[in-house]
Amino acid sequence: MTIKVGDKVPSVPVTLATPDGPQKTDTAEVLGKGKVALFAVPGAFTPTCSAKHLPGFVEQAEAFKKKGVSKIVCMSVNDAFVMKAWGKDQNAFGKVEMLADGNADFARALGLQLDARGFGMGERSQRFSAILEDGVVKKLNIEAPGAFEVSSADYMLKQL
Repeated sequence: MTIKVGDKVPSVPVTLATPDGPQKTDTAEVLGKGKVALFAVPGAFTPTCSAKHLPGFVEQAEAFKKKGVSKIVCMSVNDAFVMKAWGKDQNAFGKVEMLADGNADFARALGLQLDARGFGMGERSQRFSAILEDGVVKKLNIEAPGAFEVSSADYMLKQL
């Protein structure tokens, strides 16, 4: 079943990719306090994700803070080393937290997994965004397959 507005985000083991290396944690710790802007991408270093999705949040990080967002979190079904390299490549550190859902456990717990085997990518996360307050979903934006509209930084800023 897909998570919906009003639901609490499930607690699932994940890894934060930091400049100092992987940090094991869980989603309740990362997403459960304050106002959080969460967005998920199908894969680090993929075209839309690298050209538009993550850069939009990096560029708009201050605007999110001005709207009361305590942190921006980017989640992808990649390992923490890939997420660290991508965060470094995109100058995301200090603006966006990079969350590695290496086995797609969190994506599955949300009901937002994507079968990307046809593209040689295995199981991934659908492209989506959510505004969370103390771990509860207040807004949820799930993209149509192949689309990039409702999960963008600009779209989310209008929701705050």
